Amino acid sequence: MAKNVRNFRPNATLTQQTLANLTSGLQEQLGDPPVAPPPASDTGTTGTTTTGTTTGTVGSTTTPTGGTTTTPSGNPSTPITMAQLDRNLVVALGLKKAAKEFTQGAHDAGISVPGRFGTEVVARLLGLRTNHPAAQDFIELRPQDPATRAEAAYSAAQILGFGLLADSWQVAQVKSLADAFTLPTFNDWQRQILTVAFSKIGMPYIWGGTSDTTETDFGVTARGGYDCSGFVWRVYKLQSYADEGNLASTILGRTTYTMSVEVSGAKRISYKKLQPADVIFFGTKGSRSTGAQVFHTAIYVGNGWFIQSSGEGVALAQLSDWYVKKYAWGRRPLHEAGLD
Repeated sequence: MAKNVRNFRPNATLTQQTLANLTSGLQEQLGDPPVAPPPASDTGTTGTTTTGTTTGTVGSTTTPTGGTTTTPSGNPSTPITMAQLDRNLVVALGLKKAAKEFTQGAHDAGISVPGRFGTEVVARLLGLRTNHPAAQDFIELRPQDPATRAEAAYSAAQILGFGLLADSWQVAQVKSLADAFTLPTFNDWQRQILTVAFSKIGMPYIWGGTSDTTETDFGVTARGGYDCSGFVWRVYKLQSYADEGNLASTILGRTTYTMSVEVSGAKRISYKKLQPADVIFFGTKGSRSTGAQVFHTAIYVGNGWFIQSSGEGVALAQLSDWYVKKYAWGRRPLHEAGLD
């Protein structure tokens, strides 16, 4: 992306030309022949439907003569959004089919998702996004925001760590997860809750964040995003639903700790009894944790998946391995509100 650090310009906006060069160079480096990147249509919306504006396309590439040059269609200087960056990298890795399978799994369960859903799920399973320190939340970017060269470089560095694509366990694992991805049958309320939760896919992790739009928390202004409890707070407390009754008042406290201890021990839900849309908590001692040891919260999706806001932003994750060991308990706000 630059011949030296001084000329790198990390905070400059990523353009079509730079992205085309980057994806072509990655494909060469990873052992695959260059292929035409997909149209870079903007799917970076924050709601349940796509409302973004197309900002250009990355068209066919020419076989690089110097290993870095490609020819994008449209205006080479057109800015690329974060959603477009993730989409192009996912396709360059040969994971377009996997992204479609995640989207189809949501659709089959009756969940309306934004157009970026599949590629954002894949990008985060691959670790292509990272969380900046809380003091730097002002540089966090939403899916619809123009990507920076620094964000693209981080993604490229992660991808180069995969090694040759034909031998990459990371790529193979995502393909396997996508092939097997299905969701259970939801009732109407579970579907409503998870539709809102899924609409936030790709939003960044923001300490104290509870909104898609600009907030100033603890003296730090951010464009929008969520921390773990802020994500749950948005879905269950701040979102309005028709005929919701007292749903918004079931969760009273804003912090993970408070949310976790609002339900008595007798009403806490074990791992084996989880249902879709349950709020789940993780603690340092797993099921033996006390409220003071709970450190993370998320929303269970079903079939071993949950959605959370963590270091990769709002993302789908599997409830397995480390997460199972750290699972403390869950609560069921829909039941607490008499809606199940």
